[in-house]
Amino acid sequence: MKNALPRLAKGSPEHQAIEAGEIDAIIDHASSNVILLPAARRALRELAGRPAAANLDAANEVPMANGLLAALPPAEYQYLIARFEPVTLHAGEVLQEPGAPIEYVYFPQDCVICLMASVDPQVLEVGLVGNEGMVGISLALGREVSSARALVQGAGAAFRMKAARFQQALGQCLSLQRELHRFADKKLALARQTAACNRFHAIEARLARCLLMTGDRVRLAVFFLTQACLADMLGVRRATVNAAAGLLQRRNLIRYSRGRIRILDRAGLEAAACACYTRIERLG
Repeated sequence: MKNALPRLAKGSPEHQAIEAGEIDAIIDHASSNVILLPAARRALRELAGRPAAANLDAANEVPMANGLLAALPPAEYQYLIARFEPVTLHAGEVLQEPGAPIEYVYFPQDCVICLMASVDPQVLEVGLVGNEGMVGISLALGREVSSARALVQGAGAAFRMKAARFQQALGQCLSLQRELHRFADKKLALARQTAACNRFHAIEARLARCLLMTGDRVRLAVFFLTQACLADMLGVRRATVNAAAGLLQRRNLIRYSRGRIRILDRAGLEAAACACYTRIERLG
């Protein structure tokens, strides 16, 4: 750790997060080492000193990062978790294309996937999926092809399962069926609200909404979104995104540099956002 920390600028957001105890480990890509900070080392030592059964109980007490899975009865959750594959999704990765067969379904943990509709050559956001839902909902509704492009907006972890295996599991899990039908209804309402927002609201308010929704799903005040990604989400030119982000910066609501966004004043950003933010988040 002594060799890794000096590379972080003193007073930088990363350095402040370490000082505040908000980071458990540092990945040193140069050496491929994972450097555990003191709190994480203590937690692992405590876990190692407990009986195996107690460790299993402790793992089961940890809340699921995905809201749909967390809402399931323990038996269904255990059935599904044994069939999931944990994956890391990368920004810019396309998971599904409209009209193409669905190969996998995804249950995000701390990543964000943007659902987009296209009218060549332009694309527009019609939905956002984070830890509250899943990508590939068409399978739960009897369709085997995707209705939208699913683009990873914010990198992070997710669970995935092959489509055929998911369809088999769905037949065994009645609670999952009910949760997915509710989720599909919410996403339909969200798409309608997003379409109205994109048509009638000013770009600054729409950008504020977009940043708040992304921050909610990655559960961080700092994240990365390129101008190109934001332009596609909002259906505008990059120059328009740059101008809108500049306005929010001058009001000291965000800091935006080379795709790195930091929310400085969440209450102020909520005030700058259109009312669609509250309505959409209320939908789940």
